[in-house]
Amino acid sequence: MLSFRTHGTHGTPVVVLHGGPGAPGSAWGLARGLGTSFRVLEPFQRRADHRPLTVARHVEDLRALIDAELPGERPAIVGHSWGAMLALAFGAAHPEHARAIALVGCGTFDPVARSALMGTIDRRMTAAIAAGLAAMQLCADPDDALTDSGALIAPLYTWDPLPPVPDAPAIRGDHRGHGESWRDMIRCQEQGLYPAAFTAIRCPLLMLHGRFDPHPGPMIRDSLLPHLPQLEYRELGGCGHDPWRERRAREPFFGELRAWLTRA
Repeated sequence: MLSFRTHGTHGTPVVVLHGGPGAPGSAWGLARGLGTSFRVLEPFQRRADHRPLTVARHVEDLRALIDAELPGERPAIVGHSWGAMLALAFGAAHPEHARAIALVGCGTFDPVARSALMGTIDRRMTAAIAAGLAAMQLCADPDDALTDSGALIAPLYTWDPLPPVPDAPAIRGDHRGHGESWRDMIRCQEQGLYPAAFTAIRCPLLMLHGRFDPHPGPMIRDSLLPHLPQLEYRELGGCGHDPWRERRAREPFFGELRAWLTRA
């Protein structure tokens, strides 16, 4: 079974899914922030092993965790970035398991949105960041390179970041797991499975997206709405990809998300 952290001891259950793929622990600040109001599970998605990682394997890992740790309960699922995409895949496969689904900085579901994402990143790229990324190609450990590159490109995704939290746990990237999981997500999209399968989701849905996030929020929303007409969209000003790390957006973000999760 997946390893996980818990945050909070009271309130309705919430499962927080990290991004990447292959960035276990990256949603610690999001999970901890929700732990003041809810019982939060923060699973670490499976790392690369003897079998290729697929979206389906991640979905079934999550189902097994919920069955074991929250028997008889229907948690809300909050996913960040890749984790938001996984939350939708889980909701489509097991609609009876999710009470509500919140998408934070959701990833893309079509080539046009991905092209817009890459165009924004290219426009924001600096010579210093590009040189640092090139140097990381020489790193002997690809997991270290993945972790370090995430920190290096953070300014391309962030509007006005808060200082790092001193006691934040370290993140250990999974380079192989990242590649395998993302390639399978693209395969699922190219074969027409996603987002079409999301029509099976009947629970309430919320999409929270930073206006400075290079992921094109309105385009992603519009690709999902034909399959998820119940989707609510909220855009956060002064905010990039990780709202809980943003000086201006942190409190409005948590206020909106906590209120919605309480109502849903």
